[in-house]
Amino acid sequence: MDVQTWTYLIVGLTFALYIGIAIWSRANSTTDFYVASGGVPPLANGLATAADWMSAASFLGMAGLLSFNGYDGSVYLMGWTGGYVLLALLLAPYLRKFGKFTVPDFIGDRYYSNVARTVAVICALLVSFTYVAGQMRGVGLVFSRFLEVPINTGVLIGMVIVLFYAVLGGMKGITYTQVAQYCVLIFAFMVPAIFISIQMTGNPIPQIGMGSDVLGEEISLLDKLDGLSTELGFNAYTEGSRPLIDIFFITAALMVGTAGLPHVIVRFFTVPRVRDARKSAGYALLFIAILYTTAPAIAVFARTNLIETVSGKPYAEMPAWFSKWETTGLIVFDDKNKDGNIQYLANSGSNELTVDADIMVLANPEIANLPNWVIALVAAGGLAAALSTAAGLLLVISTSISHDLIKKQIKPNISDKGELIAARLSAVVAVCVAGYFGINPPDFVAATVALAFGLAAASFFPAIILGIFYKRMNKEGAIAGMVVGILAMLGYMLKFKFDFFGGGGTADWWLGISPEGFGTVAMLLNFIVAIAVASFTKAPPPEIQDMVELIRIPSGAEKAIEH
Repeated sequence: MDVQTWTYLIVGLTFALYIGIAIWSRANSTTDFYVASGGVPPLANGLATAADWMSAASFLGMAGLLSFNGYDGSVYLMGWTGGYVLLALLLAPYLRKFGKFTVPDFIGDRYYSNVARTVAVICALLVSFTYVAGQMRGVGLVFSRFLEVPINTGVLIGMVIVLFYAVLGGMKGITYTQVAQYCVLIFAFMVPAIFISIQMTGNPIPQIGMGSDVLGEEISLLDKLDGLSTELGFNAYTEGSRPLIDIFFITAALMVGTAGLPHVIVRFFTVPRVRDARKSAGYALLFIAILYTTAPAIAVFARTNLIETVSGKPYAEMPAWFSKWETTGLIVFDDKNKDGNIQYLANSGSNELTVDADIMVLANPEIANLPNWVIALVAAGGLAAALSTAAGLLLVISTSISHDLIKKQIKPNISDKGELIAARLSAVVAVCVAGYFGINPPDFVAATVALAFGLAAASFFPAIILGIFYKRMNKEGAIAGMVVGILAMLGYMLKFKFDFFGGGGTADWWLGISPEGFGTVAMLLNFIVAIAVASFTKAPPPEIQDMVELIRIPSGAEKAIEH
């Protein structure tokens, strides 16, 4: 069978599985819809959290960034991995003990203010819509190549699928669908990595193969890639060119942004007990590590194969996969010197080949001439990664509107059935907005998602950390900090990503800090403003301070303290 037939078959089977699970686990109440009634076992929640976490940015974008940026791309690997550890150890158990549905719910109650709740809702919507744009873009990429439809059509197809199981099943349906999606995406990620590792180095373990000698050559794969890169005028693959301050700030922004992501945090409200939150965090970290330790190897394999396949070769002799990616507009060949050969060079004036970083994982099996079923499997894995995270984000958006705005502020007496209807209608609107951003994204997948982490770092992280560990933090400080942080991050994004306020290039970045790294600066501003304002305003009421003290006491220790 050809690639397209295999893709229809494998993607069709996985979609049927997801829809079947959504029908089986449909939500019948708001607690089902918001937190799956808090009854998800730790192992299942660990799998679902891993799928929620490993989005199109992890599956498609991260290896693509590493392929083209080499050492400089490692900031995403370090930041996203370290951030999950930070979330699991520092926040998850305390938020689960607090026992609310959402991050805005925690902030609204902890800071005893509907204004704080509203600011948190706005921040959650900004973070989630920025993040979901990357996911819908990833869906469009997969459909455009393997089902041979335009990217915009692919986004629309993804919208319909994710809308079905997100609206029908809520958190309950999403959780069990994400368990299946994790299995699909990790299998799809590992199979081609193992095949190509054997093909290039003879070692079946990609993480070891990456550092092994090339088959039939007395040179390590990384040394060979360094040589290929420098011959074309690029930096050596294993050497970086990004300023150290930017590496530090991007890594920090991704780490603390992780700890403030509402769609990941809400997963820890779905388990029965606080200790289950810790267990599911441990399981998730293990499942995440499988993909994250393999991504650098895939990046090295893909970059080496791409250079050896296209650089200096006649365009007329390019394999079929090249022309098929050309039709999507994600590979572009411009024969500047009219010699019919592809000049792939670092010099932008002489370079004739433009390759979208997001296609590297998808194209890698084709470049390596792997069987058609493997190529189709990778397409299914990319869709699983994008759809699993998109569903979690859409749930955050709909919950923020139906629970934190309508139930908590606009119409407190709304019935459970009415709130469930509002949540589902909110999800429909959210999918439409997400589809628009997927069709018109601000950047490639991983960079778009990195901006969402910056927004989360700038807004939520200080408010949550101070809310748990600083009893003196009051509503005035939290609100001021969140507003200053999110506005600073938005302003920097708009200036350097969207050319607002006169725009500016790389040379104009403040202190050499990129928009992806500015979330750290905005987070520090949030901390400074919040603590300063809290110091000059009235302390929280005693009952709030007692509540903060209580959520920090280990579960089960309250009775011991009473005695």
